Amino acid sequence: MRFKEQNEELIERLIDQGILKTPGIIHGFHKIMRHNFVPKEYLHSAYEDVALPLTNDVGGPTISQPLTVATMLEALQPKEGEKILDVGTGSGWQTCLLAYCVGKSGNVVSIDIDKRMYDFAKKNIDKAGLKNILIVLGDGSKGYEKEAPYDKIIVSAAAPKLPEPLKRQVKIGGRIVAPIGRVSEQQVIVFDKISDNQFKERSLGWFVFVELVEK
Repeated sequence: MRFKEQNEELIERLIDQGILKTPGIIHGFHKIMRHNFVPKEYLHSAYEDVALPLTNDVGGPTISQPLTVATMLEALQPKEGEKILDVGTGSGWQTCLLAYCVGKSGNVVSIDIDKRMYDFAKKNIDKAGLKNILIVLGDGSKGYEKEAPYDKIIVSAAAPKLPEPLKRQVKIGGRIVAPIGRVSEQQVIVFDKISDNQFKERSLGWFVFVELVEK
């Protein structure tokens, strides 16, 4: 299949739409190609701008729509040398994009509650050859205290409100990007931490995510 050409076309569309803007993130999209993180039965759709299932479960985990991933990464603005918590590893595609953006001097901690996703993502990440990723099997709503504090946190599943542990685990001056709301009524919110107990918030608009699963 014409994966390289399809990826280039997808990136150009996202740039033309004003979604992808930051050179480092655009470069990540060129290098971390989506077809390497998609189940075999969906390879033909790897570069369509749609979410794709990762399991046979109804309403189960997906690899997010490229437009959504691009929107959230542009809002997060991952920088070289940062430590980022990625809640909801899924296929590992976004995890690897983040790891590419933070470079060898940074690192990404990615957590997923679903053992199937943990195993699938680990294989994909190992193939990508990125060494600055720690994958954790656990409840992402509780964050991952062992590696805190984080410069930034990104969440790929929706909760009715931002979990308190995530608020505590991001540094002052740091940022969280997360979908907030219930099924079919979710906004992606950017939370900028300005003090121990205070965040400045802004909405990126309405999106649809799977629900954040908690133990």
